[in-house]
Amino acid sequence: MSVATADSLKERKRPMTREERKVIVASSLGTVFEWYDFYLAGSLAANISMNFFSGVNPTAGFIFTLLGFAAGFAVRPFGALFFGRLGDLIGRKYTFLVTMTVMGISTFVVGLLPSYAAIGILAPVAFVACRLLQGLALGGEYGGAATYVAEHAPQNRRGFYTSWIQTTATVGLFLSLIVILVLRLSMSTEAFNDWGWRVPFLVSILLLGVSIWIRLQLQESPAFVKMKEEGTGSKAPLTEAFGKWKNAKIALIALFGGTAGQAVVWYTGQFYALFFLTQTLKIDGTTANILIALALLIGTPFFIVFGWLSDKIGRKPIILAGCLIAAISYFPLFAALGKYGNPDLIAAQEKAPVTVIADPAECSFQFNPVGTSSFTTSCDIAKSFLARNAVNYANEAAPAGTVAKIRIGNQVIESFDARSAGAEAAAKTAAFTKTATDAIRSHGYPAAADPAKISIGMMTLILTVLVIFVTMVYGPIAALLVELFPTRIRYSGMSLPYHIGNGWFGGFLPPTAFAIVAATGNIYSGLWYPIIVALMTFVVGLLLMPETKDRDIFTYEGEK
Repeated sequence: MSVATADSLKERKRPMTREERKVIVASSLGTVFEWYDFYLAGSLAANISMNFFSGVNPTAGFIFTLLGFAAGFAVRPFGALFFGRLGDLIGRKYTFLVTMTVMGISTFVVGLLPSYAAIGILAPVAFVACRLLQGLALGGEYGGAATYVAEHAPQNRRGFYTSWIQTTATVGLFLSLIVILVLRLSMSTEAFNDWGWRVPFLVSILLLGVSIWIRLQLQESPAFVKMKEEGTGSKAPLTEAFGKWKNAKIALIALFGGTAGQAVVWYTGQFYALFFLTQTLKIDGTTANILIALALLIGTPFFIVFGWLSDKIGRKPIILAGCLIAAISYFPLFAALGKYGNPDLIAAQEKAPVTVIADPAECSFQFNPVGTSSFTTSCDIAKSFLARNAVNYANEAAPAGTVAKIRIGNQVIESFDARSAGAEAAAKTAAFTKTATDAIRSHGYPAAADPAKISIGMMTLILTVLVIFVTMVYGPIAALLVELFPTRIRYSGMSLPYHIGNGWFGGFLPPTAFAIVAATGNIYSGLWYPIIVALMTFVVGLLLMPETKDRDIFTYEGEK
């Protein structure tokens, strides 16, 4: 055995040093708190709507709340560009100290914001401004933390070390769900809606203080220090990373052959699963949150398992296998969620099929990512009602100009065109909603899942499988992204494809899926979006993505 081989084996087997452990704990803890802050706005959207948008009607208020939540996703790539450039110019440590501070303060401010009743239009404006700051901060935080940990890791253990960072998004989501759940269970609904919902936001200032104290004790990344000492840093990291084809090509491969598929699998296994439980299967929010929390608790250790495994067999095979297996199994797994979560709904779909009879020209693709579009044709009104109530339906073409109808068995319900309803629109909406609701209820479509018929064990098992898919694609992704780019542009290079993939491909999954469901009439058809994106990533990654686990990131200079 050569001396180099013996040294390599010794390096693999040595225990984690105290300094390395501190790097991982400090980086991961701060990133957990950032994700916790970011997801609070989604989890508490109803309370935010009541407090900051009470000056408009409840529907419009909720729409503007979703707009604020979506804004956080939309600006993440811009945060990646801004803070990525800073990270490549001034250092990893100081940049992610800034991002963490911006996130913590903006979250804390949300908890202090006066209501609409107190300051009027300034309340929603301030809320959206805080969401924009959160999105920008998160755009810079992840790349900094992942790069910092990777540049401290031994050559043969980078996947294992960075996998701890990969747990942070899930742990942050889990933490936000638990804090909200504990508060809801410890006080009356009235107290929570009045002031209790602010507590999770206010707690973030304590988390921020702890994170800053820990991170201030860290030293700059050794790879960045080495680059500075040698004078090999980039003077224009954004131009070099994305303005030169040899690097821009790698960023595109990272996006379409890595992070896009990883993102849709992540959001399907956690966020869309929660959305499906509450909005489609009509399981109450508390039960749904408990089910997701149990699955996250069981599945989270697999981030570490797959990160460790990627050091042995490579990043590429694990990520691509996760995308492929998820794409193949989503339909049967979500069908099983329906069977074990709301069997009455599934029975009604089989016994009382529904048909929408409408002029195809009147039917829109109801893609509404920020909740500001209005769908007012008779076809859109009928389909939107059925999609919201998880009613499967077939589509039947009607002559041009025909008012859409819903047929359930022998019963036919006529929709209406809100564009020509004028002052009677509200009354007609109420009348149609009541008639259609009475009709679907009389045919067995439940208003909510029967708690006595929910199989907690089977639901937890299925949701855990979905989370394990998440861990397969997400556990090794940080190491892969870090290894794709040289030190001088690493922060910028990895951050942008990551946040376009996760902020856009993943973040807009729920509204895209809802639009597909409304167009096709099948509650499971929204899964085609993550399936197609995951398969695209599998093909692009298989053909174009290099295996990176053996690269020395201290010496790698990029493609020549």
